[in-house]
Amino acid sequence: MNNFVFHNPTKLVFGKGTVEKIGEYLKKDGIKKVLLLYGGGSIKKNGVYEKVVRSLTEHGIEKVEVSGVRPNPVLSKVHEAIEVARKEQVQAILAVGGGSVVDSAKAVAAGFYYEGDIWDAFIGKYNIKKALPLYAILTMSATGTEMNGNAVVTNEKTGEKFYFGSKYTYPVLSIVDPTTQFSLPKEQVVYGAIDAISHVMEYYFDTVGSSLIDRIDEGIIKTLIETTEIILKEPENYEARTNYCLATTLALNGLTGMGTNGGDWSSHELEHSISALKPEVAHGAGLAIIFPAWLTYVKDKISDKLISFGKHILNLKDEITPERTIKELKNWYSSIGAPISLKEVGIKKDDIDFLVEHATKHAPFGTVISLNKEDIRKIYEIALE
Repeated sequence: MNNFVFHNPTKLVFGKGTVEKIGEYLKKDGIKKVLLLYGGGSIKKNGVYEKVVRSLTEHGIEKVEVSGVRPNPVLSKVHEAIEVARKEQVQAILAVGGGSVVDSAKAVAAGFYYEGDIWDAFIGKYNIKKALPLYAILTMSATGTEMNGNAVVTNEKTGEKFYFGSKYTYPVLSIVDPTTQFSLPKEQVVYGAIDAISHVMEYYFDTVGSSLIDRIDEGIIKTLIETTEIILKEPENYEARTNYCLATTLALNGLTGMGTNGGDWSSHELEHSISALKPEVAHGAGLAIIFPAWLTYVKDKISDKLISFGKHILNLKDEITPERTIKELKNWYSSIGAPISLKEVGIKKDDIDFLVEHATKHAPFGTVISLNKEDIRKIYEIALE
């Protein structure tokens, strides 16, 4: 285990009836005007919007709205929201939605004070030095963005999908009420689980770790597998939802990275190219395809960990091999409705060049194996099968 510092400044407010408390928390923090940022309008159908607005009104908090944040969020919407936030001189950003909304809100919060294009933070030309306070009400658990400082956005003009991470863009407070997620489509449950499982695996397969964190990792992944299967059959099973939601948060709030080299993250880099090429492909769907392909490519370097994964997480018995573990993981993904090859999402051999060129912009990357252009191409070719 490496030396480490763990500090997470986000207050997590979790459970039934917590959405209505947002006005109380904002007032307590001295916030009088917020930019309310949300997506395509599902929060108006499930009652969350009404609860938020009522809470803000009751506590004397003014709001201006920007809606229309889409899955795989785009830079133009971030620019629009920054402009509104500056014009209206808001004191904070209130993000209500899933990971795309919260990620966009982080970019808006950081861009509010930056005189240049906030895209500079995504391409490494600007280190964030200040951001507006960010409050989040999560309506889809998946990315863990509610309790970290990371954001992923696509630049439509360049076709690039990149990320930044900053200590200044951790939410001040995040509210997670599992009951608001009862009506989510099944595919969002599936891809949210795979996203969170992938976050944990990025650390689990790191070359440095600890037995304690490994056990925590295994517990989170097992919980996600078990609760996903329950939720797909019983969408309003509150106990399953609570464990599912908390597991996705813990997957990427720093807990699972304690004592590691910081995680490998190759699979995430490789997946970003997939959804840059095809924005309609959910991040979790892309990870279901690319992570097993990466595992196949590096299996000789992490054979012991793959065997442990098969034994402790997938409950495999007798003759556990790295190959069998990978196969069973893919089988589980397929059983819950996720794609497990690039062909299943309409990506063909002719598209590999685009994927390679996009991913190579950040190469070399990875801690298990430092991937170069040739390695990247081979992994995409494995993912085609």
